[in-house]
Amino acid sequence: MHYITPYPATAAERDRFILDLRGPRPRHDPWQSQAVAIDDEIVEDGTVARIGTVFLTGRECPWRCAMCDLWRSTTREDTPVGAIPAQIAAARRTWRQRDETISRIKLYNASNFFDPRAVPDADYGSIASQAVDLDQVVVESHPSLIGDRTDRFRDALTTVELQVAMGLETVHPQALEALNKRMTIEDFASAAARLKRRGVSLRVFLLIHPPFVPHEEQDRWLLKSVAFAEECGASVISLIPARAGNGAMEALTAQRLFRAPTADDVLRSFDFIMAQPRPGPRSSSPRILLDPWTQHES
Repeated sequence: MHYITPYPATAAERDRFILDLRGPRPRHDPWQSQAVAIDDEIVEDGTVARIGTVFLTGRECPWRCAMCDLWRSTTREDTPVGAIPAQIAAARRTWRQRDETISRIKLYNASNFFDPRAVPDADYGSIASQAVDLDQVVVESHPSLIGDRTDRFRDALTTVELQVAMGLETVHPQALEALNKRMTIEDFASAAARLKRRGVSLRVFLLIHPPFVPHEEQDRWLLKSVAFAEECGASVISLIPARAGNGAMEALTAQRLFRAPTADDVLRSFDFIMAQPRPGPRSSSPRILLDPWTQHES
């Protein structure tokens, strides 16, 4: 297939470019989650915790990021009140039936937890009530939505720690702009500071081999991105290999603006980052994880 339309220079044109290249979206039941999973993850004190993840079904993200294919797991309609708590309750029942015990939970809705059309405010109390026995709840959000709703959900959790995952992707300025996230690194740093003032910890998503960054400069910019995430106070940095499959990334591949990383590329980049000396004591350094961002049944 040949893509003859050059990648647009403006955000509005990029929105249309990305939407036009999307494939079909499956029809989803907003009362059923996409998947559930349980994984081991190293936590703050160096021990390993069992963390449950619910890949929630809800309204799609209003941002049109060039690399994102998560819209396939979303709905075009607003998420009904009660649907998110029902999905979480079903996940926890499944784990109890399997005698699986978790101490933390990730509620990933392939969108923004603090978008009221994706997660209704009215559900915050019900969601929090299902996490009273846990140490931490992790949700995801675009940096621009960190604000009053973050406060309300944190307050609903009472004694349970809240962590917010935000996608920084890269600090390469031209690449970040071209990814169409509609934010700057200054916007990200401001959102991170707002989380810190609220006593909310930060998880940062970074891309391994994002588009628009020359192949020979990938590791250098990944290192810069990790350093910036550390400066923003990240507790966890998840390194996610960029991938094709959403239409736009195939177009960028054809235009030589993206080259999907091989398994060797991913491991080399991860090993490169892990080999770097950490500024400050190890106990205060963020945990750096390799995250393939896949949905799988536990």
